[in-house]
Amino acid sequence: MINIHSANVWLPQTQTWMYNIVRNLPKEIEPHIICKQTANLDQFWLPNIHNLSNTHCFSFVPANILRGLHITNDKDLLRRIATRLHAKILHSHFGHIGWADLGVAKKVKAKHVVSFYGFDLSYLPTLEPVWHGRYQELFREVDCVLCEGSFMAQGIANLGCPQDKISLHHIGISVKDIQFRPKTWDPSKTLRVLLAASFQEKKGIPYALEALGRLQRDTDLKITIIGDANNEERSQSEKNKILEVIEKYRLNDKVTLLSYQPHDTLFREAYRHHIFLSPSITATDGDTEGGLPVTILEMAATGMIIVSTTHCDIPEAIHHGSMGLLTEERDVDGILNHIRWLLNNPEKWHDMAVNCRKHIEKEYDVNTQALRLGEIYRGLLQ
Repeated sequence: MINIHSANVWLPQTQTWMYNIVRNLPKEIEPHIICKQTANLDQFWLPNIHNLSNTHCFSFVPANILRGLHITNDKDLLRRIATRLHAKILHSHFGHIGWADLGVAKKVKAKHVVSFYGFDLSYLPTLEPVWHGRYQELFREVDCVLCEGSFMAQGIANLGCPQDKISLHHIGISVKDIQFRPKTWDPSKTLRVLLAASFQEKKGIPYALEALGRLQRDTDLKITIIGDANNEERSQSEKNKILEVIEKYRLNDKVTLLSYQPHDTLFREAYRHHIFLSPSITATDGDTEGGLPVTILEMAATGMIIVSTTHCDIPEAIHHGSMGLLTEERDVDGILNHIRWLLNNPEKWHDMAVNCRKHIEKEYDVNTQALRLGEIYRGLLQ
């Protein structure tokens, strides 16, 4: 069975989960990736990547001849590739890409699967209300809509998707490749706290730093932040807020800003730190995680203790109390109190880490989720 994965870029460092799912699909499925451009292929190379910007081997052909071949844009190229491959499944990654791919799916008579991930669900319709109507069109035509958890599923239903087209499909991580090293805490040592996220309001980084700024009064700590702003104005604005909080609490000598880093650096830092702090929020512009940050799963799988929020589908992955500690969104006092509780109860850390690892192995392992995706594909073709 040949299936196509349609994405704008293959692949940003923040979307490792997509690489893990595609490369672990069952053997009888032959995935082809069709994208407008590529990035980080040294980390995310797979066979059968069709870069449409390179496929402009047609670029030297006169425009009138291209029109005669019915090639006028990227979607025509996508259609021609899908037709040549006799693709059975077209899997569009992100809702807005799914809408743009509707015509291709219909022309090549492929079953159409669309995965939503977050900003496409919450931020995009708020930013551009035209997407409410476009999503109605998508939901009428699409065969299956995938979402990360029950919170996201309800959000998709609220946008107008019929319940019988919605399927839960957890994002998977390669648990077997992540060494489990539960953390211990020695009060005589420095507490090391790790944050890793793009500088977006929904990540809640300033709230984490506010709590840590207050914690430093009675606890020796070091903070590492992996991530940075992108070119968007809202991201640059969030970076300024982060730097302002660092300055406000005079954390400069305690904070190490590493910018974006490869995946192996993230894991190396995980094993050097005690607590992973990921206080996601609903941004003022409506942007959300949709499901949950995949980095939470990866960091929990290493044995780190997780402090996060009740945002979106995070509580499905991190059960409060038994697997980590969750607070309400924007609750600086809650974050601070949770960290202090952990420092006062280090004997609880091991069981929390073990419980969380077992839960991730059961529900979020990439091999399990890849098999589940294969089952969804086969079910659509029956």
